[in-house]
Amino acid sequence: MQFGIFSVSDITPDPTTGRVPDDTERVRDMLTIARHADEAGLDVFATGEHHNPPFVASSPTTMLGYLAGVTRNITLSTATTLITTNDPVRLAEEYAMLQVISDGRMDLMMGRGNTGPVYPWFGQDIRNGIPLAVENYALLRRLWTEDVVDWEGTFRTALQGFTSTPRPLDGVPPFVWHGSIRSPEIAEQAAYYGDGFLHNNIFWPMHHTRQMVRFYRQRYEHHGHGRADQAIVGLGGQVFLHRNSQEAVRQFRPYFDVAPVYGHGPSLEDFSAQTPLTVGSPQQVIDRYASFVDDVGYYQRQMFLIDHAGLPLKTVLEQIDLLAGEVVPALRTIVEAKRPADDVPLNPPTHAERVAAARAAGRTAATHVGDGVDDVTGTLAEGARA
Repeated sequence: MQFGIFSVSDITPDPTTGRVPDDTERVRDMLTIARHADEAGLDVFATGEHHNPPFVASSPTTMLGYLAGVTRNITLSTATTLITTNDPVRLAEEYAMLQVISDGRMDLMMGRGNTGPVYPWFGQDIRNGIPLAVENYALLRRLWTEDVVDWEGTFRTALQGFTSTPRPLDGVPPFVWHGSIRSPEIAEQAAYYGDGFLHNNIFWPMHHTRQMVRFYRQRYEHHGHGRADQAIVGLGGQVFLHRNSQEAVRQFRPYFDVAPVYGHGPSLEDFSAQTPLTVGSPQQVIDRYASFVDDVGYYQRQMFLIDHAGLPLKTVLEQIDLLAGEVVPALRTIVEAKRPADDVPLNPPTHAERVAAARAAGRTAATHVGDGVDDVTGTLAEGARA
């Protein structure tokens, strides 16, 4: 299993000091966090995509392209790539470029976004969120898998004889996750294409997560990509660590109480009981997260949110050290021992593995995977009713 961290890139006052970083400092702190995660041995760093304050991560490929040059091993990803408000042509170009620059050490997670005003800022209507996600992703795949594309759809101008450049590395597109917390249509989309599905359940109870992952697994098998237990699944998570559990609660409570998303709402204790948020000792985090595989089956990626709500950089780097040094090695051993069979993927596929699979299957860069927007839309509608 892979373990990593993701950032939502919020700028939030530190409630213990009142200090507020500016945009430049926050961006540079994210770069420091990613490099530290690589040095500490974590598997993945992911950045969100936001276009409104108090968030600063408006250009994921710029950040990840820089990180590709200054990190050695870590997989670089997005926690959200807005498939609804970005032009699929630009996505095809930018992420193929990132794939080339990083030598395949990247993937990305498609998401619709949950900030309503972003849609009109980019000329779209939030009421078209699902149709946009379906159509834009179908086009994106064609741009990656066909050398010359003729296309006509609903939400953008038609394409005639268009070739996206650069072409995907070794003729194989990046691995794609689809992220959703409440839309079965998006789980169906991931299943239809045989892509990964990540349920970023940081605000949701496990029974909801279990239901969404089960639906994705069932549809993955239905579409002929393999058994349900072979589907590629990821989960979100949120922790705050200290070797003394009482001290962890004492230190984190001020940040929790004023956090932009859930501050001034439920108590830390109630929220922790209902969601994956775990504030305590490394062993408490190990015990809690080791149980998730019993709820959703063996899964391939566990991501943690650790750098939000105004936490100072020094504290975040200490969290990475505890996570990478004490929590992840134990979790990896426990969870991988629960893998049900050798043919259940241990991790998400690497670029090298995807290239080998494509060559073994006789696929080339010009092979079109999928049957077009109309067929996908119909399949998604069927899946949403299931």
